[in-house]
Amino acid sequence: MTMPPRYTYEEYKNLKNDFELIDGYLYLMAPSPFGKHQKIMKNLIREFDKELEECECDIYPELDWIIDKENVLRPDLAIYCEEIEKYPKTAPKIVIEIVSTSTANKDEKIKFEIYEKEKVEYYVLVYPDLEKVRIFKLDDRKYDKVYEGDKKFKFDLCEMEVDFSKVFKWE
Repeated sequence: MTMPPRYTYEEYKNLKNDFELIDGYLYLMAPSPFGKHQKIMKNLIREFDKELEECECDIYPELDWIIDKENVLRPDLAIYCEEIEKYPKTAPKIVIEIVSTSTANKDEKIKFEIYEKEKVEYYVLVYPDLEKVRIFKLDDRKYDKVYEGDKKFKFDLCEMEVDFSKVFKWE
């Protein structure tokens, strides 16, 4: 059995399709998300944006995070507390992934391990079909699950309190 080819960031940036680069291997991005996914993303941006008004952090949708020459991830949403012109230079404070059946393995296992290793403070998994979120907080070097549900959660970052019940509203 032949192994798939490995790529570097220099090769990755010239590709025409949407990929993420993980340990030098290409992971094809899922096709354009369904309307429900997009609606939840819009609601997440709105809820986090309200909380970030007094903070020197900002939320970015689908921005490539170039970790190193063999790892480029594109979280659904990421919160950075730095000025970003092209691409971020540091790990985001919060990463939010909207989980679907086609992305569950990558979001819950592969990306989970990378975000943990790269010291992303909070990892939020949003489950549209279950209408709930799971929030993991970095404690030393490991993630601990600190919340699961669909109500309010208070993040240490900027004293944000996000009401996740509003994320699953469809009006």
